[in-house]
Amino acid sequence: MKLRLLTLAAMFAALCAIGAFIKVPVGIGSAALDTVPALISVSFLPPIYAGAASLIGHLSSSLYAGFPLGPLHLIIAAEMFVILFVYTKLHKAGHHAWKWIFFIFANSVLATLPFYWIISPAFFAAALPGITLATILNASIAMIVSPVVERVMKRMKTHA
Repeated sequence: MKLRLLTLAAMFAALCAIGAFIKVPVGIGSAALDTVPALISVSFLPPIYAGAASLIGHLSSSLYAGFPLGPLHLIIAAEMFVILFVYTKLHKAGHHAWKWIFFIFANSVLATLPFYWIISPAFFAAALPGITLATILNASIAMIVSPVVERVMKRMKTHA
């Protein structure tokens, strides 16, 4: 069972890294579709593994963009881990509407908030709209794709 989880986690982390190549043109160079696979992974993975996939996705996205915020991307990656960890807990508890509300608020407002003090209030104000748009795009794609992937996986289990 542990090997299956590690394999699935590696697969979703790789999909997050691939999603990092698809940039969202919102002014922040590391905004990409790297979170979609992590959001989908919550149906199949425990919180730690889904969080790790998201962390790897953000670091990949940052790497492809040239680390525009330098080592501050480590903070963002840690935030992504925590956000996906809580998101997965909400999903497993059956709070499907709240998980999306939490994800959009946490990934856009809460994750950007530390940069109000670390960089400047102007950076926060400039980054927030673009990050919010990228977050909503990631969430929207995952909302559409997740049920389809879940149905396919259930079919595979019954036919296996």
